[in-house]
Amino acid sequence: MILFLAGTSDARALAIHLQSLGYSLIATVVTESAAESLQANDIPYQVGRLTVDDMAALIRKNEMTCVVDASHPYAEEASKTAMEAAKLCGIPYVRYERPKENFVSSLITEVESYEDAARLAQTHKGTIMLTTGSKTLEVFADYLLRDGIRLICRMLPNAGNMEKCDKLGIKQKDIIAIQGPFSESLNKSLCEQYDVTLMITKESGKVGSVDEKITAALELDIPVILIKRPKVQYENFCTSFEKVTQLLGGFTLEKSKHEL
Repeated sequence: MILFLAGTSDARALAIHLQSLGYSLIATVVTESAAESLQANDIPYQVGRLTVDDMAALIRKNEMTCVVDASHPYAEEASKTAMEAAKLCGIPYVRYERPKENFVSSLITEVESYEDAARLAQTHKGTIMLTTGSKTLEVFADYLLRDGIRLICRMLPNAGNMEKCDKLGIKQKDIIAIQGPFSESLNKSLCEQYDVTLMITKESGKVGSVDEKITAALELDIPVILIKRPKVQYENFCTSFEKVTQLLGGFTLEKSKHEL
């Protein structure tokens, strides 16, 4: 059995793919909404954040033989937890991550972290569209809620996010509560509606619709601050389903040899 870290649409697709090949798995997700899509596809799941000890206990209880981490490219802590739990239990860890998109434009400035992005945007005067979600909203609120900047926050429409915005002092008129995917035309319309003069986004890959966001901004001559993916030394790193199944097949074969 496989412990599978999910939470994105491509992770769900990989879980379905592995299940169709006969692999049994239990997926872990953080939110109930992510769990709903797994439930709809008859994939066993567990909801909630896990510590290393939690994850190791789950692995041992179910006699799992591998961890497949298909969590979001920016879920750095979840990946580190999974690697440590796999090491603790003496089983292989496989990282699947959606491929990156390459953009070349003088309007794009790449930065290494959320704080770097907020610090750079602080020098801007105008309307900033923030499309990085709610998890790091505090960082941007701290730097960008000030005179001369209107901060427009685009995020998922759930109660927790609205409460967080209220707590941070982000006004209702500056919140776009909406769930993707977003087309390029919708991204352009939102930029035009709010008279956006700077966009902050992250390198989420094609599945994360980052190309539609950036293309829309560039067509409107809006500069973009692009937050690069965290630098994590993953084991068994894959960017395709085929590579994941190839690695799993190798682990199964190796295990069979030891059992002979």
